[in-house]
Amino acid sequence: MAALQSLSVLLQQSSIDDHDEIIKTCNAILKRSKTDLEARHVKTVALLKQDRFEEAIKVIEDGGDALQQRASLEWAYALYKTGKLDKAIEVAAASGRGRGAKHVEAQTAYRDERFQRAKDLYEELYRDQSASAQEHTDLRINMTAVDAQQRWAGHAKLAQGIKPGADDLEVFETTYNIACEYIATGELEKARQLLRRAKGLIELCKSSEELSPEDKRAELLPIATQELYIALRQGKLEGVESLLEEINISEISEMSTKQIAQNNLILATHRDSNPYLQHKLFHETPQPADSDRLFRYQSGTLKQNSNTIELLVHKYDGVARSTSKVLSQQKSATLSKDVNSLSIFNVAAHTQNKGGRASIKQTLSLLEKRPQDVGLVLLATQLYIGEGNVSSAVSVLESFLKRLDESISESDQEVRYNPGLISVLVAIYKLQGRKRQVNIELAKAATYWRQRPRHEQTIILFSIQNETSTFTPIPNLISGVDIAILEAAGIPPICTETITASRKRKATEDKQKQAAPKKKRIRRSRLPKDYDPEKKPDPERWLPLRDRSTYRPKGKKGKQRAADRTQGGIVNEKGEESAAPTAGVVQQKSQGGGAKKKKGKGKR
Repeated sequence: MAALQSLSVLLQQSSIDDHDEIIKTCNAILKRSKTDLEARHVKTVALLKQDRFEEAIKVIEDGGDALQQRASLEWAYALYKTGKLDKAIEVAAASGRGRGAKHVEAQTAYRDERFQRAKDLYEELYRDQSASAQEHTDLRINMTAVDAQQRWAGHAKLAQGIKPGADDLEVFETTYNIACEYIATGELEKARQLLRRAKGLIELCKSSEELSPEDKRAELLPIATQELYIALRQGKLEGVESLLEEINISEISEMSTKQIAQNNLILATHRDSNPYLQHKLFHETPQPADSDRLFRYQSGTLKQNSNTIELLVHKYDGVARSTSKVLSQQKSATLSKDVNSLSIFNVAAHTQNKGGRASIKQTLSLLEKRPQDVGLVLLATQLYIGEGNVSSAVSVLESFLKRLDESISESDQEVRYNPGLISVLVAIYKLQGRKRQVNIELAKAATYWRQRPRHEQTIILFSIQNETSTFTPIPNLISGVDIAILEAAGIPPICTETITASRKRKATEDKQKQAAPKKKRIRRSRLPKDYDPEKKPDPERWLPLRDRSTYRPKGKKGKQRAADRTQGGIVNEKGEESAAPTAGVVQQKSQGGGAKKKKGKGKR
């Protein structure tokens, strides 16, 4: 027994590079003692070195709880490599094996699309100053990869901008990951520039110790694939010949990357070719599996492309069966774009790619069987709009929303007041000119979402978030500033008189602008026909004609009659003074003559 233990210790401390020889030696020890933990542990490590992950898992599980606890890190890694992600996360989280276990858990969470958990673990490891410089670089690469995947999957916070670090653009891996972030947000030109920079950084790695020629080609392949994707998105396929030469499918080791590259090549070179040739090329690449599998958003897009090619080669029955099988399992309304898109392919397969009234009839027939199918409802609405039948389109959508209103399921209510569906209904109401219905629908949706605390809390967090978090960090801004030179130069003097004068002048100008009356705009319809803007208007134009100074009455005694009119007219003091003596003379003459006294004019 002592000899066996000494042999196990010697085997553990040896530096044998031949893993087959190590496994053979361990098997010899285990034949004599099946409970030797040292031999089982060493054999597990040797199997992992040879990528024999299923065998490593079997050795660990056969070793019982003692070996599972001792080799928990190796067990978690083997589970991760075989695609058993949930079990791998569970084992890594419970192992308590320090930084190694956290690395495995973070990588497994990344592959399982638990991006926030992966990001938290990487940030925790990155904050630990005990890590080496190389580990910090690797962590930063992984962190930018998580950020890119979050944006692709639509999980990134809306208020969080893309903020490359000071050293991120000096490493080709992080530069590539940041370019992928820009692709996910639709900023394709920025992404193109960063991909070119990543290429340049790879070419600068001249030392064979940094990157061998084979490693360079392996790193350049995904960059060229992304550049081709950008060209496809922008429709710029004229100058992609050089990119096509860079992409050699046979040299790509990862099956997921190989399948994406093959898909992009078909779209770039065989877009208008024979669909049967497209079908053959598309299915040449084996499906990725285990830890190398596609992310959900990638597999969903490739599944849509596959269904499209199947329809082009007239495999209608196969598409109808495969899509109906998935749709039949969906019992309630869902907002999943992958599920709802299958409804469109299902209708296309049943109608054999026919449009118009035939597709409307088939869609309505399927909608009777699957009344909760959001994809069918939107398809019927779109088909009716295409035919110009707006009333039928709004009727289909209103009937569907009414069914959701009657449901007591919380998930159905979330679908009912989904902003996308509400926007479609509001757009149709606006097309019909039904403003009142628009206001009612928006008010109902606003009331519903206000009553949801979790959504309200998220909105409040966004509203109080400090906008400075989106700015470039201050250390990055001042990294190229020499403090010693600034201190030696001193602070330049400021002419306060000029500043004061300019401020006073500005204040005076502001007061003049405020005091100046606003010019009133007069409608031309209210102006007289003979209106002349250059001619000064008559100031007495508001007085009656007879009261104006320019009035000249007709007749010989017009002046006298005008002077006699005092009631309601202008009083002429000089006229009154001259009229009094005249009346007196008349009275004196009448008294001398003994005539009858006459009433003086102008006195009443």
